Amino acid sequence: MDTRTPEERELIYDWNTRRRRWLLKSSPRPLLFNDESLRDGIQGPSIVDPPIEAKKRFVELTDALGVHCMNIGLPGAGPRAVEDVATLARHIADLGLKIQPNCAARTHQNDVKAIADIVQRTGVAIEVMAFLGTSPIRQYAETWDIHRLMTLSGDAIEFAVKEGLKVTFVTEDTVRSRPETLQPLFLNAIDKGAHRLCLCDTVGHATPDGVRSLIEWTRHLIEGTGADIGIDWHGHNDRGLAVCNSIFAMEYGADRIHGTALGIGERVGNAALDQILVNLKLLGEIDNDLTKLDEWAQLIADHCHWPIHPSYPVFGADAFRTATGVHAAAVIKAHRKGDHWLADRIYSGVPAGLFGKRQAIDIGHQSGLSNVQYWLESNGYPPDDALARHLFDTAKRMNRTLKHDEVVAAILEYRTLQEA
Repeated sequence: MDTRTPEERELIYDWNTRRRRWLLKSSPRPLLFNDESLRDGIQGPSIVDPPIEAKKRFVELTDALGVHCMNIGLPGAGPRAVEDVATLARHIADLGLKIQPNCAARTHQNDVKAIADIVQRTGVAIEVMAFLGTSPIRQYAETWDIHRLMTLSGDAIEFAVKEGLKVTFVTEDTVRSRPETLQPLFLNAIDKGAHRLCLCDTVGHATPDGVRSLIEWTRHLIEGTGADIGIDWHGHNDRGLAVCNSIFAMEYGADRIHGTALGIGERVGNAALDQILVNLKLLGEIDNDLTKLDEWAQLIADHCHWPIHPSYPVFGADAFRTATGVHAAAVIKAHRKGDHWLADRIYSGVPAGLFGKRQAIDIGHQSGLSNVQYWLESNGYPPDDALARHLFDTAKRMNRTLKHDEVVAAILEYRTLQEA
């Protein structure tokens, strides 16, 4: 929702809204998000599987962000996975959270049965995400033919439906799968009772053109059946296009988008759900309260042992910092006007305050004197032109931005010199 005043709208010309092809508000299906952090995300080889208490808190935060669905594990992976999934399912029920849990399952009866058993134990409905590789390269490696694929997927979906479970049929590496393979598999899945199809860019191969081609083809196939079937998009980031592709997927007809916190996952990771949410918020397509997004991201960073890069969008330490004289001067002038809305946007495409952050002016070798004066004022120091000049000269002798404690040390140095 755009809450800007007419005057504020005049200050930013937005080419992003020119000739837009999609409005989520007019979509026949509501847009849903599916968080994969605790399943696909923790499969990253450098990721540490978080303790259960951290997972429980993560579920609470994901619910608070207005994310609709969440993959809470793959019970077929073993006893620990089973217990974690059962604990998280109970936690969702005990707190009355709105988020809807799902679990991954290979297209084998044992994997589906493991989910059905947890549903029986907890009384919590869990959607089955039944996955199967369908690309020619995977078929060749596995020595699978179409008959094998039809049998595996059909039997698993049919068993899940008989157990009273909703099923999404997930085709791994959909983006590199042939239409003559996907068509009979999709039609068979729908016939067996699947209520959604998940299109996967498992190895991060897709470009926006590929996203459009695959989703439009799938939409036409579904329309031909007359069935009410949802389309999921699950992207990976091998080409650095995962977030972009996810936004295009919404435009072209996917109505449930997968992602992980900070984009964690195998190889270079999944689509970063935080970045997807931020972009949709800025586009005015969602009105979710995202003020807890920072805590959500930091929890994953801490408990997965996945440090946030300083330049990571929104949540990196440098996301809203500047020490460059020209840039800082513009921000400072906006603050001097008493216009925080302006200060948050004059040198930032993402308003810091919208996500619980704030702009920061630091001191470095490329700073102007106004940086120094503003830093002193912001940190509670009285105006002192000589002190500002001392800090300015100190910074110019450096080849980087000064840390907070280094500025404080330089202030103490100045005062010592004055007292001598």
